[in-house]
Amino acid sequence: MKSFNTNRAEGSPSITRKQKLIFLILFFSLLLFLLLDVFFGTVSIRASEVFKALFENSPGVNSTIIFEFRIPKAITALIVGMALSLSGLLMQTVFRNPMAGPDVLGISSGASLGVAIVILGFHTSISVDSLRGLGNWILIAASWIGAGAVMILIMSLSARVRDIMTILIIGIMLSSGLLAIVTIMQYFSAESMLKAYIIWTMGSLGNLTANQLHVLIICVVAGILLSLLSAKMLNALSLGENYASSIGLNVKLSRAIIFASTSILAGSVTAFCGPIGFIGIAVPHITRILLRTSDHKILIPGTILTGATVMLISDIISQMPGSDTVLPVNSVTSLIGIPVVIWVILRNRKYSGSF
Repeated sequence: MKSFNTNRAEGSPSITRKQKLIFLILFFSLLLFLLLDVFFGTVSIRASEVFKALFENSPGVNSTIIFEFRIPKAITALIVGMALSLSGLLMQTVFRNPMAGPDVLGISSGASLGVAIVILGFHTSISVDSLRGLGNWILIAASWIGAGAVMILIMSLSARVRDIMTILIIGIMLSSGLLAIVTIMQYFSAESMLKAYIIWTMGSLGNLTANQLHVLIICVVAGILLSLLSAKMLNALSLGENYASSIGLNVKLSRAIIFASTSILAGSVTAFCGPIGFIGIAVPHITRILLRTSDHKILIPGTILTGATVMLISDIISQMPGSDTVLPVNSVTSLIGIPVVIWVILRNRKYSGSF
């Protein structure tokens, strides 16, 4: 790590042959699990029928299931995995905290509050269907604002408190406070809106309309592009703000760009799919283990591929192939992410503020 940091200060190191091989494996793993996610579902469809529907575009029930439900859900899983994993990487870098993540530090709770204000705040004369169209952008903008506000608050606190556990406790308390506000809003909200919000809180990859999926893709692509443009800033910030300032980096502007990217990524997913935990905190660490680097020019695309693959695997497991039962995707991501989080805590038990 020391030799890498030295090289990075002089110039970004080139990707190694081993890293190229890992990227190749990740890419084909992504394609494999994307295909498997289309094959598996609560309705059993033979592989020959799936291929027939995909390549011959034959009309029928199977074709409807695949094109109207399974493919959009698989694409949603792909996009959600990319967004949450990348937002976690950005947060861990800017906070210089290995335990940072959208769900851990209350970012998702802030986004949830924004969504709650939109959904629960409407008058009873406004139907849930009216939130479609332009309402999708209103919903997602409220989620961005909520996520961004919490990020700024946590960042200001972390500048004064360096202890990782204290920051985590503050994040948990902040999440609880935001949840209390949402609970009060639920108590006074209209029945139709309350039902819509409760369904949203369960978290789902398969409830998006075509218009919502288009909006989600646009927003996540914008967040990814901002992240890719921020790679040099992230490399500098990961070495400390003093170093970043010494090489002429505008720290405040860099933070603003990274905050905007994180809010767009985490907020967009939360707005349409509900709170999905542990992907944002676990996947960046898995990517670091695989690629053995801290250069964000390599980490960002690696995290995107790994996050998409892990989310597709989670979606496949949640379908419980061979059964008509569907598990909440949050349960599966928790089972995958919790062991990684425990490992990070044990590894960084003497963590004192540098990352």
